[in-house]
Amino acid sequence: MADTAGDVERRPGEPGEPVVPEERAVFVRRIGLFQATAINMSQMCGIGPFVTIPLMVASFNGPHAVIGFVAGAVLALADGLVWAELGAAMPGAGGSYVYLREAFQYRTGRLVPFLFVWTAMLFIPLAMATGVIGFVQYLGYLWPGMTQTQGDLTGLGFVVVVVGLLWRRVESIARITAVLWGVMIVSVVLVIVAAFTHFSPDRAFTYPAGAFDLTTGQFWLGFAAGLTIGIYDYGGYSTVAYMGAEIKDPGRTMPRSIIYSILGIMAIYLLLQIGTLGVVDWREMLDPDSTAGSSVASAVLEQTWGKGAADVVTVLILITAFASVFTGLLGGSRIPVDAARENVFFRRFGALHPRLRFPVLPLTTMGVVSAVGFLIGRHTDLATIIQLLMAVMVILQALSQVLAVTVLRRRQPALPRPYRMWLYPLPSLVALAGWLVIYGFADRNSPGRHPIEWSLAWVGAGCVAFTLWAAKEKVWPFGPREISEDYLPGGASAQGLAEPGTAVADSPVTDAGDDGPDPGTDPGTDPGPDPGTGPGGVAPTPA
Repeated sequence: MADTAGDVERRPGEPGEPVVPEERAVFVRRIGLFQATAINMSQMCGIGPFVTIPLMVASFNGPHAVIGFVAGAVLALADGLVWAELGAAMPGAGGSYVYLREAFQYRTGRLVPFLFVWTAMLFIPLAMATGVIGFVQYLGYLWPGMTQTQGDLTGLGFVVVVVGLLWRRVESIARITAVLWGVMIVSVVLVIVAAFTHFSPDRAFTYPAGAFDLTTGQFWLGFAAGLTIGIYDYGGYSTVAYMGAEIKDPGRTMPRSIIYSILGIMAIYLLLQIGTLGVVDWREMLDPDSTAGSSVASAVLEQTWGKGAADVVTVLILITAFASVFTGLLGGSRIPVDAARENVFFRRFGALHPRLRFPVLPLTTMGVVSAVGFLIGRHTDLATIIQLLMAVMVILQALSQVLAVTVLRRRQPALPRPYRMWLYPLPSLVALAGWLVIYGFADRNSPGRHPIEWSLAWVGAGCVAFTLWAAKEKVWPFGPREISEDYLPGGASAQGLAEPGTAVADSPVTDAGDDGPDPGTDPGTDPGPDPGTGPGGVAPTPA
């Protein structure tokens, strides 16, 4: 039933602002193509490349480390096409949760989406923690006397500020993100321009002996480490998929924003990596205590335009780091909403703020986990945190999602797909191979840290938690397996596809308007109804 005038309250002092009860508050589609692309690119090109270029060089032991960024770009583009097809067809809050729920409900009920949310509540905040670590590293260039304790307190304060700024409406956040995206572009462009005004081809393209010897295990070990770091740097191309319920015209906006952001960041990263190697000797980057090892972009500016310019660009890089964490928590905090509302995760994680309409508990929880991850990373090392979060992410989300594309094409052939993967199934196979390489080499690239074992332990703990939860809720395997094909035309209830006792949840989305018809279609797109709406093109309203 749609809300009526009697269903809302108005807060004193805010006569025009309706207050909706938490359990009935809904997302609103207000984010367009430019803002969606900006959100993706801000998350992708945050502090990552500025702190991982030295790690990449150490992995390959030479300037041929650029191979890692190229390999990461290929994997990101292949996996991005997976996200594009799934996101365009099922634009709900939670991204992967929605896709895995729809694909794997037929045999394992709610197990796979439950495990995804379980792992996402860990690996997404850990990714944000790496951004905070990078922020503190670059702040050390401007504050050379900063102690360990001062750095710890600064990082914790950083997290508090980010959560505070996200405590608002999504349209306000979209405007903030567009500004931060602009700052990110300026900071990256300045570093690239500075590098190429003093570029030395000999420094950038002189490789150590045996650099490209493909017969040695050392090359492939370095390649796997470089691929891991590369895809970590590209991570974020799927941020808008987690906000699918807030994207205008998602069937077109989502795949375009994903592909545009990957191609744009690919060009930026290659120029940044090659330019940096043409200014700073790669051997200096191997020392983590040097400026080149801890804040390599500042070293580039200092050696080209002087200390004053380096200070200015360092400030811009700090803002870029802030933008990365800001957009990451923005998208990540939307993941548990659908799961909680459909009783696949703790119910309180599905409540939105009654007036500002953002997920309160997911945001605060991820903020706390980010702070804890930051402290762990500060007292160990950045490379270890990256390997751990990637192992946890790959074992469930990445591999399962690649399979979900094929499963859904077979299980739900009638599912409206505004975008269909180009050259299917080749991109899926490339993505699958890339993720298996990253996971298979994780332990060898983190000796003594055991990321594979930790990832298996975390998933195992999730299976135990699911078993206890399923027994309490009387769902599969302790009750009937529920089938709810929410994105098929008419939904499961209209087609009689749900088993007895199945509850078909309404999609918590409303539309804030349309940009109008799109002139023409892109290759790989199918015309059809917006899958985020119900029958007749009307967005379903909460019961």
